[in-house]
Amino acid sequence: MKNTIILFLAVASSLTLCARDTTKTKDHVMNRRYFELSFGQSKLFISDSRLLDLRNTQAVVVPTNAILFLATFRPEKRLRIPAFLNLPTGPKQFIVDGILVSERASPTFGTGVQFKVFGTKFGEKSGLEMEAGPMASFLLDRGGNVRFAPIVAGRFRFIKNQDFTMYLGSSYSLGINAFALIYGTGYVF
Repeated sequence: MKNTIILFLAVASSLTLCARDTTKTKDHVMNRRYFELSFGQSKLFISDSRLLDLRNTQAVVVPTNAILFLATFRPEKRLRIPAFLNLPTGPKQFIVDGILVSERASPTFGTGVQFKVFGTKFGEKSGLEMEAGPMASFLLDRGGNVRFAPIVAGRFRFIKNQDFTMYLGSSYSLGINAFALIYGTGYVF
């Protein structure tokens, strides 16, 4: 897991060194920012492997916490290409007939395309944006097999001083019937 995090950070930092662009305007030179690197959390609310059991036994799902690493490439003003890694910090848990049942939570990674739906500015350097779009997620199940799951995701981003971001969003995985809440902070460079 430690090697995966180091590799993720190395790739993100090397891509940013190659992607700086300066654009001249009438009055000044402006740096165009291509990447956002974010760290946050996600909470997964429904498990795919226990979905039928939940319907039959009316079990209570305990949300699964995970660390979210998110890197977003922004080649155009409205287009974003995010890549994410979601590492669970605990097991999936259910309460069935008063008994706590736990099972291993799978790490996920993925990418997709998102679009800036709307944005508004607060002063010259701050603002609020909403992004949404389709993504693809890949899960490592118990047997070490990789499973594919399509996702629809979106988030609200508050940007301060053109570089610091805070976000709150959600995603729904069509392949595993899972809803997730995502939130965190990031830096645009």
